[in-house]
Amino acid sequence: MAMPALMEQVVDGPEGYEGVQAGPEWAAEVRRLAKARNATILAHNYQLPEIQDVADHVGDSLALSRMAAEVPEETIVFCGVHFMAETAKILSPEKTVLIPDQRAGCSLADSIKGEELRAWRAEFPDAVVVSYVNTTAEVKALTDICCTSSNAVDVVASIDPEREVLFLPDQFLGAHVKRVTGRANMHIWAGECHVHAGINGDELAEQARTHPDAELFVHPECGCATSALYLAGEGSFPADRVHILSTGGMIDQAKAAKSSQVLVATEIGMLHQLRKAAPGIDFQAVNDRASCRYMKMITPAALLRCLAEGADEVHVDPEVAALGRGSVQRMIAIGNPGGGE
Repeated sequence: MAMPALMEQVVDGPEGYEGVQAGPEWAAEVRRLAKARNATILAHNYQLPEIQDVADHVGDSLALSRMAAEVPEETIVFCGVHFMAETAKILSPEKTVLIPDQRAGCSLADSIKGEELRAWRAEFPDAVVVSYVNTTAEVKALTDICCTSSNAVDVVASIDPEREVLFLPDQFLGAHVKRVTGRANMHIWAGECHVHAGINGDELAEQARTHPDAELFVHPECGCATSALYLAGEGSFPADRVHILSTGGMIDQAKAAKSSQVLVATEIGMLHQLRKAAPGIDFQAVNDRASCRYMKMITPAALLRCLAEGADEVHVDPEVAALGRGSVQRMIAIGNPGGGE
């Protein structure tokens, strides 16, 4: 394929696209190729700002997957990590789903494999398996009902209190759900997102101490979520300014924030959408090193290659997809599916 003139500006990237940089020409070429391929570009909130800005839709993982099923375009380009593109394929089996870099994995989704879940289920054969949507297609297929970070409490509360619950894979979200529901018969898998787990309670407490007038937005996957609730509970920080939220929930809360400054505990890509949603507020990361290298693998060069060459297509076995679709649909039937990651 002949390389567009803008390729001459590049420094590195996929073979044949070394060094493509974002800019007006790049954005125009992306839009042209997307139209020619009859494709919709979806971007997760943690993507690079330039990827978010060129996308047709930006949001959390589940909202984007549901969007993929609703849009008329036949091809979905999912700028996120692999399990998210799989979820889009599960909900839209008839569509072509592409991910700009198939190597974009997820430490949380990788923390439990199908064989490990089978073995865990064998230990508790009568338990209900609740899986966070941040899981692989294989794990969703072995799941009774999925949940999101915003509806996990509702999902677990909907289950017969006499039934044991196996909650996976995120231990911090699981601990939050167990604390809120008070459910004693809930077993939690010891998985974590390495980025969110690295945002610790000491950092949060120090930031809260030095920014006493700020609000706190904390993702429940964070290692500091318990500390945030502790700060509110002991009265060292006003409880009405502490918010445990999904990424989608953060956008909504940003528009309703009463403080001029907000401390944000989640992956730093989220700051871009928050600043666009509420430009008058000073949003600051609790940990400015909390960057997911997998999310950042979707570069301008990778997106251009994806659209130009139709790479990389995501496939899910039809039987696995059907089972996984059932676990997601059972969640949606409860209501308030909210956001994913």
